[in-house]
Amino acid sequence: VQVVESGGGLVQSGGSLRLSCAASGFTFSSKVIRWNRQGPGKERELVARISNVDSPTYYVDSVKGRFTAFRDDGKNTVYLQMNNLKPEDTAVYYCEFIPGGYWGQGTQVTVFS
Repeated sequence: VQVVESGGGLVQSGGSLRLSCAASGFTFSSKVIRWNRQGPGKERELVARISNVDSPTYYVDSVKGRFTAFRDDGKNTVYLQMNNLKPEDTAVYYCEFIPGGYWGQGTQVTVFS
């Protein structure tokens, strides 16, 4: 199993980033996918959850209207489009696949004002 996040970086407040998470070694299409994040001195937080069936994607209130999570099962990749970024979005972002509990190493997002 391999899970690799990418796309993080340093961005000014109001800017955008698109995170990617590519996975292999399991049946991607059967998984529910979570985007989680952990900011400095904070607990890990669920940001978005994408179902493996046709149901709405869940977003934590703080990112609604700014973040969009979507999956491409043909490419075994999940994305997190982040717009209008704020300093409080600074965190390491991880993707997680359920069931199985597969995680990547995370990608750092830093937003400066």
